[in-house]
Amino acid sequence: MWRRVASTSSAQLQNIAASASRRSSSLNHTRRFVISSASSPSSTPLPKSAPPAAPHIASASTSPLKKNPQEANPTATGHELEELAAELEGRDVLEINYPVGPFGTKEAPAIVKSVYDKRIVGCPGIEGGDDEHDVVWFWLEKGKPYECPVCTQVFKLQVVGKGGPPDGHH
Repeated sequence: MWRRVASTSSAQLQNIAASASRRSSSLNHTRRFVISSASSPSSTPLPKSAPPAAPHIASASTSPLKKNPQEANPTATGHELEELAAELEGRDVLEINYPVGPFGTKEAPAIVKSVYDKRIVGCPGIEGGDDEHDVVWFWLEKGKPYECPVCTQVFKLQVVGKGGPPDGHH
């Protein structure tokens, strides 16, 4: 969240910076910045002892950590709310979208996570190597490992949660 403060006194800026620091302590990924734009040369900048709110200041706060995403950010909805809830639980909800790992073999296939029983996956081969190729797209299904026809990399789907069909039909 960006916050812009224009042409205010230095005392008001200090108060805003202090209150922003207290608010940002609930989540260290929420960034609040106080940007001063001096309207006259007589305006004095913030003293060096009062830095603008930053994520690294949040760890020094004495306020208790929030466990409810609505307490942390009452305006969060949809995907943002889901990300907040996951972060408060200590997991990264977006790791499922960017699978990274070693080259998949039949003995140790590359694991791709999905909330459904099947997922579209693209195989780029080995990046930077001789086995790099155009992306081959395919449906990866639960219980059916897939071998790329170009580079022979093997993929396996790991269902996270209860699974089900991606189109919502039973």
